[in-house]
Amino acid sequence: MNMKERIDRLIEEIRQASLEKSLDRMAAIEQFRIQYLGKKGVVNELFTEFKEVPNDQKKEIGVALNQLKNEAIKKIEEFRQFAEEHPAQLEARDLTMPVDYDEPGSRHVLSVVMNEITDIFSRIGYTVAESVEIEDDWHLFSALNFPPDHPARDMQDTFFVEKEEGRQEVALRTHTSSVQVRVMENNKPPIRIIAPGRVFRNEAISARAHCIFHQVEALYVDKHVTFADLKQTLLYFAKEMFGEQTQIRLRPSYFPFTEPSAEMDISCNICDGKGCNICKGTGWLEILGCGMVDPNVLEACGIDSKEYSGFALGMGVERMAMLKYQIRDLRLYFENDLRFLRQFEAIV
Repeated sequence: MNMKERIDRLIEEIRQASLEKSLDRMAAIEQFRIQYLGKKGVVNELFTEFKEVPNDQKKEIGVALNQLKNEAIKKIEEFRQFAEEHPAQLEARDLTMPVDYDEPGSRHVLSVVMNEITDIFSRIGYTVAESVEIEDDWHLFSALNFPPDHPARDMQDTFFVEKEEGRQEVALRTHTSSVQVRVMENNKPPIRIIAPGRVFRNEAISARAHCIFHQVEALYVDKHVTFADLKQTLLYFAKEMFGEQTQIRLRPSYFPFTEPSAEMDISCNICDGKGCNICKGTGWLEILGCGMVDPNVLEACGIDSKEYSGFALGMGVERMAMLKYQIRDLRLYFENDLRFLRQFEAIV
């Protein structure tokens, strides 16, 4: 095929070109322009070849080349005019194409675990109680039997909002125990509540610690409440949360607001109690603190400690999630990394 025949074929090809089947017409017009009139387009390539055409054919080929270029320019103008006159056609869609669904969101793993803990306690009669995240000294420390020189009152452990001499100190709450105080001040026993929420402590951020975390605390106050009631509640919770095979053990401990106090461990659900690097070879994992409510706390909240008794327990939601889903770094909870968050999309 000689050059003149190629040009004639290209002219016919341009005249037959159409936009009607194009979903994105402006993109199709630009693609057409580049194909024929771009720096590396068909017309420029032919003009480069034109230099090698014999002199006796240059006039005929030159006229044909100019006609090809004009036909391409004319077709582009037609395309643009058509696109302007038929704007509705720009919205056309191929109904046979697969549907592009919006990507759904999901609950954060901490919300999932907090909801699960709340649901377990709600099944045995506990109701949810919430309160403010900025608390005064009375509800945060004094009513909970913290002595004036307790380390928790120090600036290095607590974020104080107001700390002026002669005025009651105000701070970001360091535990949700302040919710328990407010409930006991405003309600008569029997009291059976669970207090989930966010708390703050002045700690360096690392894989095992953070300045923001979440707690769930439970409180039960009534006549004749004993440590046996506490132990049975803890055993029920552990089996519901980690499986029927889970065992618990209680170790003596100290908290200002409970007496006696204990730390609760569960049998390691990673190695089934045989010992691994997660439980440091002991076969046990610490998950919460608990104890009988100190009589001083009951009296400070206006409850007669001679008539009523109760127990309290508290756990960190981040730690529970670490144990349940084997998460090794606390910082992942707060970084909003989609690669981490998408691992929990299937959890209801």
